[in-house]
Amino acid sequence: MSSPAVTLTSVVSLASIAALAVIATGGANKLLPKNVRWQDKFTFIWLAFDALIHFTLEGSFLYLSTFGRSPNTSTGFFADLWKEYALADARWGVSDPTVVSLELLTVFGAGPLCCYVLNKIMKNDPARHYWIIVLSTGELYGGWMTFCPEWLTGSPSLNISNPLHLWVYLLFMNLLWVFVPLWLMWDSYGHIAGSLRLVQALPRERID
Repeated sequence: MSSPAVTLTSVVSLASIAALAVIATGGANKLLPKNVRWQDKFTFIWLAFDALIHFTLEGSFLYLSTFGRSPNTSTGFFADLWKEYALADARWGVSDPTVVSLELLTVFGAGPLCCYVLNKIMKNDPARHYWIIVLSTGELYGGWMTFCPEWLTGSPSLNISNPLHLWVYLLFMNLLWVFVPLWLMWDSYGHIAGSLRLVQALPRERID
C-alpha cells in the first residue's frame, strides 16, 4: 500500500521552509533601503533564506548524522523532518558519507559566506558580485555531486512513486538551488563585466 501524498509531517516540513522564506523577506524589508534595486533585494532574500536553510535544517542534519548518529535512528522535530525527506532520497536518513561530506562544506562554508555577502549588500559594496559568483558556483557543484553519483548508479536511493516526493522534494526543492544560483551568476557577471568594460574604455591618461 502506497503512503499518502500529504501527511502531517510533510505539511510541517513545508511550513517550516516557508517560515524561513518569510523571515528572510522580513529581513530584507527591515535592513535594506526602500529604493534598493529589485535584483539586490531578491538576492538578499535568497541569500538570507539560503543561510537559514544551511544553518538550521542542514545544520541539524549534520548533528544527526555524525558521531554514530543517523536521522532514521534519532527522535525529535528535526529528525522527523529528515525522515520525511528520506522517503524521497533514502541517503538522507542513513548518514551517507558523501552527503555528509557535502553538507559539512555547505554548513561551514556556504552558510557563513551567505552572511558575508548579505553584509556586502547592506553596504552596497560592489565586491559582493565576486563572492556571489564564488558562492553560486559552490552551490551548483554541491548539487551536482549530490545527484550525479546517484544517477550513475541507477538512482537506487530515489523514490519517485509519490508525487509529493518527486515534484516537491526532489525536483522543486533541488532545482531552486540550480536556477537561482545561475541567475545570480548571470546578474553578477553583468556587473563585473560592465565595470571592467567602462574602465577599459577610459582614456589611458585618466586611468594612470
